[in-house]
Amino acid sequence: MTSVSTQAGNRKVALLYPGDRLSRQNATPENSRFLKVFQALDALGIQAEPAVYHDDFCDEVRQQLLQLDGVLVWYNPSEGGRDRSRLDALLREVAAAGVFVSTHPDIILKLGTKEVLYQTRELGWGCDTQLHLGLDQLRRDLPAKLLAGEARVLKQYRGSSGDGVWKVEWASAQGGAEIDGTWVRARHAKRGCVEEIIPLREFFQRLEPYFARDGKMIDQVYQPRLPEGMIRCYLVHGIVEGFGLQAINALYPAPPGAPPEAAPAPTPRSYHPPTLAPFQSLKHQLEQEWVPALQRLFGISREQLPVLWDCDFMLGPKRTSGEDTYVLCEINVSSVSPFPESAVAPVAAAMLAAVKR
Repeated sequence: MTSVSTQAGNRKVALLYPGDRLSRQNATPENSRFLKVFQALDALGIQAEPAVYHDDFCDEVRQQLLQLDGVLVWYNPSEGGRDRSRLDALLREVAAAGVFVSTHPDIILKLGTKEVLYQTRELGWGCDTQLHLGLDQLRRDLPAKLLAGEARVLKQYRGSSGDGVWKVEWASAQGGAEIDGTWVRARHAKRGCVEEIIPLREFFQRLEPYFARDGKMIDQVYQPRLPEGMIRCYLVHGIVEGFGLQAINALYPAPPGAPPEAAPAPTPRSYHPPTLAPFQSLKHQLEQEWVPALQRLFGISREQLPVLWDCDFMLGPKRTSGEDTYVLCEINVSSVSPFPESAVAPVAAAMLAAVKR
C-alpha cells in the first residue's frame, strides 16, 4: 500500500498571513489561528509552515516561498491601512517560478472587488446594479433613483467589514426640489455607525475619498428581505463546503417608529456543514449554474478558482411558487477566515491536488 507521504511526494507549502518581525520569529502551527489547516495538511503528508508577512521583510518571505511547492494566502487588502501592492508583486513572481499560489492576485482582481457585482448582474444572482465611474456620474444618476422611492446601497471598489458601504434613501418630501435642498437617510455599514439624516450634498462629500482611491463605486438596489438574514457559502474551488448564517448585519434597520440608534448590533455568524437542509437549492444553483457561468465570463478554470473563497447572499423576492431567490452581496477571496470546520479537510485535499499538478 502506498503511504500518504509518498502520495504527497513530500510536498512543502506555507500558510501566509500578516504579522510583525516578532510574530514571524515566533510563528509555529500551534500558535496560528490556522492550526486545523496545518493538521489537515500534515495528515495528507504535506509539510506546512507559517509564512508571516510584512513589507519590511518582503525579500525574506520571497526566499522562503521559492523553496516551496505552494502557498495559501490570508491577507486582507485594506484592513488596518495595509496595502497589498508589494505582496501581490511577490506572489506573481513566485507563481511565475512554479509555486502554486491561492488566491493568485490576478484572480483577486477578477473576483474580489465589488465591481464583480456589476459584471455578473445577469448571471442569475444579480439585481438592479449600476457602476459609477466618477463622483459626477453618481451626482447625476443617484437623485432620480432616490426620488423614485428606491433605497440604494453604495459600495466602494475594494473594502471589508462594512467600510465604504452605505445605505441611502430619500428623507425629504417628494418633488422637484433642488439637489442642494434635499435630505437623505444615510447609514455607513462600518461598525459603530448609525443612521443619519443629512443633506445630499454632504453625503456626496463623504463619498469623495472612495472615488479618489479607485475612481468607481457600485450601486445596488436595497433588498427589503435583508432583516431575514445573510447566507455565506464557503467554497473550495467550485464546491460549497459549508455555510455561515448571520441573523443581524450592519445595515439591519431599527424597529418601526424607533430612533435610528435603536438598530440592533450585528450578531455573530454561525457555521454549518454543506448538508444544511434549508439551503440545498442555493448550493445546487451556485455549484451547477452560477460558478460555471462565472468561470466562463472571466475565463477562469476550475484549478484557478480560489482554494477557499465565499459568496454572501441576501434573500431576494419570492417566486410565485413561494420559493426563495438569492441576490449576491459580495465575494470574498483575499482573507476568508474564520470558516466552517467542514471546509478544512477539503482545503487540504485541494492543496494536495494543486501542488501535485
